[in-house]
Amino acid sequence: MATGTKAFLGVGWRFPVKPVNGRLQYAVYEDDVEQAIQIILLTEQSERPMLPDFGGGLRKYLFEPNSPLTRHDIERVVRSALVDWEPRINVERVEVTADDTQPNLLLIHVDYVVRATNSFYNRVYPFYLLEARP
Repeated sequence: MATGTKAFLGVGWRFPVKPVNGRLQYAVYEDDVEQAIQIILLTEQSERPMLPDFGGGLRKYLFEPNSPLTRHDIERVVRSALVDWEPRINVERVEVTADDTQPNLLLIHVDYVVRATNSFYNRVYPFYLLEARP
């Protein structure tokens, strides 16, 4: 069993759950936090019956225009979901920008600090407003 500062960060099944050589893979500490953030962003609200409020709820923005208003709304929703559902981090910044080459792609920039270790991370998550086209 883990002890010390990082024990609070936890260990969980690696996402997506996929056995390798017949064994489950695990995400450990900061990697577990990173995967939890991704799960929050990918989960639609009411998708989990026992936690109907869980998730980022980003699918409602599919087919919305790539406008400043849409980007601002997504920033607000992502920040709120991470503050509500990931207690191991402090959300420092959420910024949604349009991709320069694909008009249907938004880049969700998330800067956060892991509370237990005071380590800073920044990640970029792609979000397509429309289906991707070659």
